[in-house]
Amino acid sequence: MADKPAKNNTEASVLPKPVDPDKEARKKIKEERKALRQELKEQRKAAKLKEAELAERNAELNGDDGGGVATLVITFIIILIWLIIMGIFIKLDVGGFGSNVLAPIIGDIPGINNILPEGSYTPTEKKKQEEAQQPLVNPVDEQLASSLDEANLYIKRLENELRKEMEENKNLQEENEKLQTEVTRLQPFEENQSKLEQEKEDFYKNVVYADNAPSVDEYRKYYEEIEPDVAAQIYAQIIQGQADDIELEQYVKAYSSMKAKEAAAIFDAMIENDTGDAVRLISRILGKMSAENRGAILDKMTEEYAGKVTDYMEPATHKATVSGVGN
Repeated sequence: MADKPAKNNTEASVLPKPVDPDKEARKKIKEERKALRQELKEQRKAAKLKEAELAERNAELNGDDGGGVATLVITFIIILIWLIIMGIFIKLDVGGFGSNVLAPIIGDIPGINNILPEGSYTPTEKKKQEEAQQPLVNPVDEQLASSLDEANLYIKRLENELRKEMEENKNLQEENEKLQTEVTRLQPFEENQSKLEQEKEDFYKNVVYADNAPSVDEYRKYYEEIEPDVAAQIYAQIIQGQADDIELEQYVKAYSSMKAKEAAAIFDAMIENDTGDAVRLISRILGKMSAENRGAILDKMTEEYAGKVTDYMEPATHKATVSGVGN
């Protein structure tokens, strides 16, 4: 009997619970409402997007975007003004901005580099040409060496140049020493030659052309034995001098027979048209005249020309030369 209630309880727990129809209905309604709210929310969102799209299209159709274009234009103008101001600052090189900052960056860009200050940058191509024109040995080359090989080449080039300079200097020193030695060797000969010339000069003045000099024949015989060439030259000059003396005597006779005024006029004309020998010839003619005739003619001559002739006739002015012919 006691087992019978326990059996009934077990059967009761196995059977399904009775379903409440009201509860199920409420649950279903609640789910439907939630789904409806979600759907309405999505519809409102889609409606707002569509409304915004329609408003944007309407604004485009009505031209309401003019404010945006004006903003772009104003912005462009402001940027352009700033660019112009910056260009002026760069061109004037304010604070060295053009030459120190921008020149290395845009210096080789055609067109744009025109805004750089004048002379602030040298194009790379021009630099290469200037470097090519520089001499082989240049102190700046050492600074331009970018590698160890270039530095070694530069040092070798300097060594070669130094070696050449030393060789040339050595050759010049040797040549100079030879010249000095030759000068030292020839110095006595030069002194002896000068002494010999002086002795010849004295000989010509004191022996050959002195008042008590030997006759021409005696001198010719004597000097041909010593120095035939020079003797021939001196002899020819003596013969020419004798001929000149004969001609001069004829001039003296002719002008002495003329009136002093006429002779003076001729002498003035000779000096006025002088080609370099008139004063000497007139002086020789007057020197052979008597003091009376000479004084009369000089008195009638132009004062300037008479002074020239008088100066030339001064004995101290004329000495025997190496050739032996006196003026």
